[in-house]
Amino acid sequence: MQAAGDTENIPEMKQFKGIDIVFLPVNLPYTMTPEIAADAARAVRPKILYPYHFGDTEISRLTELLKNDKDIEVRVRDMQ
Repeated sequence: MQAAGDTENIPEMKQFKGIDIVFLPVNLPYTMTPEIAADAARAVRPKILYPYHFGDTEISRLTELLKNDKDIEVRVRDMQ
């Protein structure tokens, strides 16, 4: 399991391998756009991706971007 904290898609993320679950922050201006988060997820190749920190970001965009990556399951939780 990896929790990315408040970060961007930094080159060091591509070094992570064999991660089953990853938590990626998706919200500007301090973290990732859905497009950047999709790129990070493709680099890490987790089995399950939990986006978080998305606030007003249209998180369905991330799900749409990864819909053809059948080996990555995107799980969005409504946090209140």
